[in-house]
Amino acid sequence: MFRLTRQADYGLVVLSCFARAAGGTVLSAREIAETTGLTHPTVSKVLKLLAREGLLKSRRGVHGGYTLHRSASRISVVEIITALEGPIGFTECSDAVDSECDLEDSCPVRTPARRLDRIVRKALDEVSLEEMAGPAIAV
Repeated sequence: MFRLTRQADYGLVVLSCFARAAGGTVLSAREIAETTGLTHPTVSKVLKLLAREGLLKSRRGVHGGYTLHRSASRISVVEIITALEGPIGFTECSDAVDSECDLEDSCPVRTPARRLDRIVRKALDEVSLEEMAGPAIAV
């Protein structure tokens, strides 16, 4: 079974809090942890990674926290996964992954595997955070 890592899954959950809140809402790690049921250290780690990759902006101070760097409709699922996990690839010889495979040059599934990688990336790129999060709610 192909599935997202926990970190990517948590990233989608965390970012959905921002997407469902009013635009520009500043949320702290503690607020998100309370809302989602995730641990504070987990939320903090995910927030820092997402901010480092430019999906969130951090604000310091008493009323500090994080906000989306751009609207949820302009953030794709592929960006979120890539920010947390690196390039998406099903196989070692994926277009986006540095290969260490000894069979890469003669592998019979290399071309179809790369095609699958492109199809999956394209599909994930076409789904926005806004779609994943569902309707907006008051936080």
